[in-house]
Amino acid sequence: MNIANRISSSLRDPRYYQIAVLSTLLIYGITVLDFGIHWQNALLIVATALVVQFAATIVTQLPRFDPLSPLITSLSLTLLLRTDMAKIAVLAASMAIGSKFLLRFRGKHIFNPANFALVALMLVSDHAWVSSGQWGSAAIGAFALACMGFLVLTRAKRAETTIAFILLYAALLFGRAIWLEDPFSIPLHQLQNGALLIFAFFMISDPKTTPNTGLGRVLYAGLVAGVAYTIQFIYYQPNGPILALIMCAPVVPMIDTLLHGRMYRWEQAADHKIGQIKGVF
Repeated sequence: MNIANRISSSLRDPRYYQIAVLSTLLIYGITVLDFGIHWQNALLIVATALVVQFAATIVTQLPRFDPLSPLITSLSLTLLLRTDMAKIAVLAASMAIGSKFLLRFRGKHIFNPANFALVALMLVSDHAWVSSGQWGSAAIGAFALACMGFLVLTRAKRAETTIAFILLYAALLFGRAIWLEDPFSIPLHQLQNGALLIFAFFMISDPKTTPNTGLGRVLYAGLVAGVAYTIQFIYYQPNGPILALIMCAPVVPMIDTLLHGRMYRWEQAADHKIGQIKGVF
């Protein structure tokens, strides 16, 4: 296979699209929406994630260093995590990447790396938080964000996870509005949230931490939506979806045990012959 074909096959990896979308969101947020992200923290998160990934690659004797996964995790952390301390940014990146190698079951991550770091630091430190309101609630912004995220999901063949979560979570919000006789503008406003959309399109849909079958992913999305709603609107705690995801993550191995399916590998999106050469299949 010539170099051009190899490059073309490599670009079929959906992670390139994820990185492009997350980078675009980050640049747009800093330059237009004024996210309040410290550029020093952003650089520290990205650099630390790459260094930890490289060190873990050597320690675990993986065949090659893969920068795509830590880039996605670090960009997600940069978009969602807010801290006024540089060491918290470094710790977040270290915990996120470290969890991929230390917290595993049957070849899969137990927790989404960015989700694990966010929740752990929010629980132990007052200097780490998720600021969801900074994204604004303009319909056009939410629509653009959703469209870009959907593009990524269709490339990664995990669209049903996000679609199920959004539909079920939206149904719960509108059901609550009907029960309380609130105008529909309230649940619409709650759904027009940048952090929620990033969670739905880039976190809960992570192929390495979701069930192996389509039915399992739909069931899992419904469970996360129900727990998120309970946390947010029954116990009145913020960041319901983010907390719900880490609480529901241990259920994935049980779903995979009941519903047998093929484990997702990023290389499946690339050329099949390249995967055979690398011993993926």
